Amino acid sequence: MNFSNRTVLVTGASGNLGRAVAAAFAELGANIALFDRRRESLERTYGAENDRRLFVTADLLDQDQVSAAVASVMARYARIDVLCNIAGGFRMGAPVHETADTDWNFMFDVNARTLLHAVRAVVPRMIAAGGGKIVSVAAFAAQKGAAGMGAYAASKSAVIRLTETMAAELREKNINVNCVLPTIIDTPENRAAMPKADPARWVAPADLAAVIAFLASDAARAVHGAAVPVTGLS
Repeated sequence: MNFSNRTVLVTGASGNLGRAVAAAFAELGANIALFDRRRESLERTYGAENDRRLFVTADLLDQDQVSAAVASVMARYARIDVLCNIAGGFRMGAPVHETADTDWNFMFDVNARTLLHAVRAVVPRMIAAGGGKIVSVAAFAAQKGAAGMGAYAASKSAVIRLTETMAAELREKNINVNCVLPTIIDTPENRAAMPKADPARWVAPADLAAVIAFLASDAARAVHGAAVPVTGLS
């Protein structure tokens, strides 16, 4: 679990989980490239850049912006050892037969297309360097359909299937590809939305970040294509 002299790219870095993931890797000695759409969000969250912390502004739905952002990380650190696909979102919806294209596209854009654009830009760099780790965030709910969650569950299920596919494609390139399946994450937004729930049973961002760090470490070098449930306290 030593990431000294390694570079970790974190998408969705200004969000609750992104902050926890960045903190976990920073504590383990990594250089951190923090992706967000707005630089002011990164500055508000992290303060100033430093030698081990780089702010990168990119719209993850724009492949050209993502590719340019990854190039800037390479220019700074010369390598990307770990890609953490943290960017994503949740939205309840109408029944499937009433789901509008805009809602369907939003879920697939924020949960699957952001991942696709990131790996397109990063994987060739990892192959050239001789290896790497990719960890994405799917969802425990993606394992089974539920009423009002068609687009969300389908988009997060796509993350699982993409993870399995990339693991099969990249294993011989020394690239491990895995994902985590959290239940409800304990965030201020979720507490506000569900005031009667017991957040003590939810998944703490730091706990989920610890699992992500493990999957990105040499300790998980034998793990390929796993979808790891992270379901909070029993």
